[in-house]
Amino acid sequence: MMSFHNLPAIGFVLVFSLFTGLSFAQNGADYSPPAPKREFRGVWVATVKNLDYPAKPTTWPTAQKEEWKNLLKQYKSLGLNAVIFQVRPAGDAFYPSEYAPWSEYLTGKQGLPPKPEYDVLEYLINETHQNGMEFHAWFNPYRATMGLDTSNLSPSHVFHQHRNWVVQYGQRYYLDPGIPPVREYIRDVVMEVVQRYDVDAIHFDDYFYPYPITNQEFPDSTSFLLYGRNYSDINDWRRNNVDELVKMVSAAIKEAKPNVIFGISPFGVWRNKQDDPMGSETRAGVPSYDAVHADVLNWLRQGWIDYVMPQIYWNIGFTPADHAVLQRWWSLNTGGKQLYIGHAAYKVGNDSQEQWYDPGEISRQIRLARRNRRINGSAYFRSGSLLADPLNLKDTLRAYYNTPALLPGREGLTLGLAGSPEKLKVRNKKGDAKICWKPNKTATTNTPYYYVLYRFPSTRPGDMDDPKNIVYITPFGSNRKKFSFTDSKVEEGKAYTYLSTAVNRAHSESSPSEAYTVLRTKSRIKPYKGAKGKKKGLAFWK
Repeated sequence: MMSFHNLPAIGFVLVFSLFTGLSFAQNGADYSPPAPKREFRGVWVATVKNLDYPAKPTTWPTAQKEEWKNLLKQYKSLGLNAVIFQVRPAGDAFYPSEYAPWSEYLTGKQGLPPKPEYDVLEYLINETHQNGMEFHAWFNPYRATMGLDTSNLSPSHVFHQHRNWVVQYGQRYYLDPGIPPVREYIRDVVMEVVQRYDVDAIHFDDYFYPYPITNQEFPDSTSFLLYGRNYSDINDWRRNNVDELVKMVSAAIKEAKPNVIFGISPFGVWRNKQDDPMGSETRAGVPSYDAVHADVLNWLRQGWIDYVMPQIYWNIGFTPADHAVLQRWWSLNTGGKQLYIGHAAYKVGNDSQEQWYDPGEISRQIRLARRNRRINGSAYFRSGSLLADPLNLKDTLRAYYNTPALLPGREGLTLGLAGSPEKLKVRNKKGDAKICWKPNKTATTNTPYYYVLYRFPSTRPGDMDDPKNIVYITPFGSNRKKFSFTDSKVEEGKAYTYLSTAVNRAHSESSPSEAYTVLRTKSRIKPYKGAKGKKKGLAFWK
């Protein structure tokens, strides 16, 4: 993940341009649409250099686990529903791997496992799912090291295992994308995680070929001579190399686990319009197509990726790369794939542009995204920046994410609907409503991934598209034989109707269960008997 404020030498935008007035788009962003029922609400968790997790390396499992639980608790309190976790920062791994050593950022020494050893990634995923959030496994495919000192690299690190694949560029080592076995290796690294773990998605960020360094050419001339014979332009060849990797990884994921999606978070500008009529009205210095040889539009057109999450890390109205302009541009160029907006939490209260000192900047970006039906949600870079709460950013998110949200449906994923929940009943529990239901007995396939419980403050079912009526979402992946939830927010003299749906891995809902209506009296919950369709003294609706 690229923190652009740390890369002044690249000149990614003309930072000397000052924004002096409100644009039309910014004024339009003042309109606040209601919270949608479905919305991606994610956060990047960077492990490289212990930016977000763990706060400091340790071999102690208890400390690792408690820290993760605490982070998830905070994410959930903000209304988030997805975690993008960096599982491979630099040729290493946050899990036991055949292809990479344990990460030094986990235990303090590369190759050193936790003591006692356990599967860290399995734990992280399970806890994330227990909190009703998706887990996106984030890989940096080509980056091999974060520096040039290789004395502490494990013997199992790719630098030692395949020295001829690795090249130096600047102050780091990288896998050479132009070598075909490198692509196969990266595919195998990704597929090890896909096949062994219950991840919801595989995620690549903006790093493909490294961002260019002034007066320094990436050292792949030998690879070009060996493998680029069909290309007269080395840059076209480089783009094809990245295309081939994305295509290969996509095909492998879909063949092995169709329910796992593949998403990429590119630099916020594909190309400038001055260089390509398809480009955006921007003047970015390192657009992804030209700088890192990432032709994201081609990947979208080919259907190789399921979502795109552009890092639009500039404020609304910033002349070289206007956030509002880029939201709209991406929404018109996704080819029908899911679009989530990457927001720069790290810039809030911490940037040369004065707009980032306005507490309303992120609010306007969220509102702008919600107004565009082609945009399916947001993600924030990064966890530490978000939880530091600059300019009360956490309160901003709580205000916008104050109702639960289901994840956007997985278009193109053909999974049958799960069976409707059965035997939903409501009982009195010391004046609270205890709702119980069971999985559908007749459904032998398409096991529900989770359940959604609705509550309507009336004697009949209401609008299931209004997220205000969602009272509970179960943990993901539970195979329990019976589910329950105790609703303590019931008021004396009011009637409430409850129903539940089952949701599959594509986030598609089943038809609802029978509805059950109750009345909160002075001291207890009682069946509501005024409903048509009364059954054994209890109120059911279908």
